[in-house]
Amino acid sequence: MVTVGMNYEIRAGKEGQFEKVFDSVLDIMQSLPGHQETNLFRQVHNEQMYLIVSQWADRASFDAFIESDQFKKVVDWGKEQVLASRPKHEVYGDVSPSPDAAEGCPMHGN
Repeated sequence: MVTVGMNYEIRAGKEGQFEKVFDSVLDIMQSLPGHQETNLFRQVHNEQMYLIVSQWADRASFDAFIESDQFKKVVDWGKEQVLASRPKHEVYGDVSPSPDAAEGCPMHGN
């Protein structure tokens, strides 16, 4: 199993929009091969900071998702509409970290 932490900083006032799109993406993810579970968390002291924790059967399943046209469309939408900064992704339980994982996870102080 592979667990992925995806950290997002959202523009003030766009939180509801982000959460609504997350629900739509979650519906799609639930039918993807290898997807096991995904949850959205919001930071207590900074309402613009979110963490999505996603569990996958293996790294290949997650990689297929982030290479999909659906994911790319959401990324483009996010950059234009709601993101305040570049998201940071961290892959746990895998021996070959993603390029984004090298940036570290702000939730864990890396």
